[in-house]
Amino acid sequence: MKEKLLIVEDEFIVANDLKIMLHKAGYQVVGIAASVAQARKLIEEKSPDWILLDIILKGQLTGIDLAWELRQKNLPFLYISANTNQSTLEAVKATHPYGFMVKPFREKDLVVMLDIARYRFNQEKEDLAVTHANPETQEIQGIIGQSPLLKESIEKIKIVAPTETSVLILGESGTGKERAANVIHELSAHNSHPIVVVNCAALPQSLIESELFGHEKGAFTGANALRIGKFEQANNGTIFLDEIGELTLDSQVKLLRVLQEKEIQRLGGNKTIKINVRIVAATNKILEKEVAEGRFRLDLYYRLNVFPIQLPSLRERKEDIEMLATYFLKKYASISRRNVNSISAKALEQLKNYNWPGNIRELEHLIERNVLLAKTNEIEKFDLSSIAPIVPLEIGTDKIKSMEEMEKEHIMNALLMCNGKVSGIGGAAELLKLQPQTLYSKMKKLGIKQGYN
Repeated sequence: MKEKLLIVEDEFIVANDLKIMLHKAGYQVVGIAASVAQARKLIEEKSPDWILLDIILKGQLTGIDLAWELRQKNLPFLYISANTNQSTLEAVKATHPYGFMVKPFREKDLVVMLDIARYRFNQEKEDLAVTHANPETQEIQGIIGQSPLLKESIEKIKIVAPTETSVLILGESGTGKERAANVIHELSAHNSHPIVVVNCAALPQSLIESELFGHEKGAFTGANALRIGKFEQANNGTIFLDEIGELTLDSQVKLLRVLQEKEIQRLGGNKTIKINVRIVAATNKILEKEVAEGRFRLDLYYRLNVFPIQLPSLRERKEDIEMLATYFLKKYASISRRNVNSISAKALEQLKNYNWPGNIRELEHLIERNVLLAKTNEIEKFDLSSIAPIVPLEIGTDKIKSMEEMEKEHIMNALLMCNGKVSGIGGAAELLKLQPQTLYSKMKKLGIKQGYN
């Protein structure tokens, strides 16, 4: 039986193109809604299996507002939008969609995204059934806290760890992404083999193939011995690709082939080596934005984003600060052999009122430092004023425009020159050498009204 999809999109041309693509791919489109109110009505009448959701819709409510309602109904949804500013993407992520596609896109990209979304949804249903059938789950060592957001992340780790599914760990710097990767490995069938950590940000472009895939003796000048690469070292185990968003586009191409073929070839060698490796990746970047701006390959994003796990920042889980501080206090008092065994109520209040831009890592370093500085067996207060705030470097006195602001100004100037005409002879699309549909998408993304003149 064909799966039923509802398209929630306020631009009829875009919605109709989507409908044609989906019919060709074998889906049944049960309707098109231009607003949240229309979508609610069609959901009740047609009972769709999936919702394709734009962010900006007609009326006061947005696609994000509707997404929260869909979560309550356990109805899976994906976003399709031209809006890629950071605050919007963060709001989108909070709704836990099964995918995000940036307009304009190719038909095959839409089909791949839907395939991955369906796989993720079905995998979650199966794993949740197993979890409910076996309610006694393993304790997770080294992840400290009881906040609802952290518990949600831990539950996802428990669900995905025993499977072979690729995992993408998302979160700000210092939120514990490497610890989460280690827990996934420890709870997996690969735990009798090593987990190999690769810091992608530290890989030199000229040496990436040698580092990841190894090289034969004599492969290049200075290759005086055989080198086993990271993927081969991780065979039958797990490879953790940390800061995956820092890889250059050339490096992403080389990595993608290995993930697709599950085989490597050492530099300078002619033998293909099959590998069996569990992939866990992590980034503090918003990959959807990186894809939209051309810095991250869409096909690699699909390969990695099969099962995303968002780790909350410390400022989002301040109820865990006391537990974390106590844990680090005991740890560093033992390591340094110092008789420091408590933190005063005043000092704890300081920790709870601080914003923690460096997250758990910053808290850990602060506790370690104050254990060494403590003059009694109690840390009475923290000198948080000694932590210098990070401020952007000012260049001259004039504000530098962002690329988005410059693009908006350029499009508006073109529309002004064309008296507000977008398509056709003498239109802004012709002047800017863009397809009219691409220009319409950019205008919507940048908040430029079609009637601008």
